[in-house]
Amino acid sequence: MHETQEKLLKFIQEKDLSGFTLRGIGDLIGEKSAQKIKHHLSQLAKKGFISYDSHSRSIRISPSVSKEGDLVSLPIVGSANCGPATIFADPNVVGYLRVSKKFIPIGSRLFVLQANGVSMNKAKVGRFKKNIEDGDFVVVDGSSANPNSGEYVVSVIDGMANIKKFLVDKLNKRIVLESESTQQFFPIFIHEDDDYQISGMVIDVIKKARD
Repeated sequence: MHETQEKLLKFIQEKDLSGFTLRGIGDLIGEKSAQKIKHHLSQLAKKGFISYDSHSRSIRISPSVSKEGDLVSLPIVGSANCGPATIFADPNVVGYLRVSKKFIPIGSRLFVLQANGVSMNKAKVGRFKKNIEDGDFVVVDGSSANPNSGEYVVSVIDGMANIKKFLVDKLNKRIVLESESTQQFFPIFIHEDDDYQISGMVIDVIKKARD
């Protein structure tokens, strides 16, 4: 998620911005361009995080994560490749995954990707050390874009989504995105000047139903 969208979503979660002008919202996050604010609000709406009406200036957090009942609805924003980055990232919400609150932490800015590939089938994600197999639903915390070395992340490389283990190679001044698989997959090496963005940290895996 774009840094400006992260700032906007944080303010919308904490404060009712309905009625604010675009310039007024921009002042809150340090962005002077009203058009950029409008663009990023529209993108948040497309992703399902907020509802936004530019005419009435109504801005509300989406009910995708309900505070009532035993289930929550997490937005599914497409697929991510667990091997080489070959599936284009798509920010549009393609549906919602209904999940018991007992399975996931509440309060984080969560979204779901469906894993494609087997290069993380030996990963150990979360409290129960779950692996990531083809077709599994990967729960991502979009508010965590600064991972520690050894954590699992969703990255966007040249516009393509990718799930990997994040490693910081301080000696060689690079980031290494590593697979954990029963098959051989070579690491991805990232230079600080590369077109590279972290969309969030993988916090859980909802396993695909299997016989």
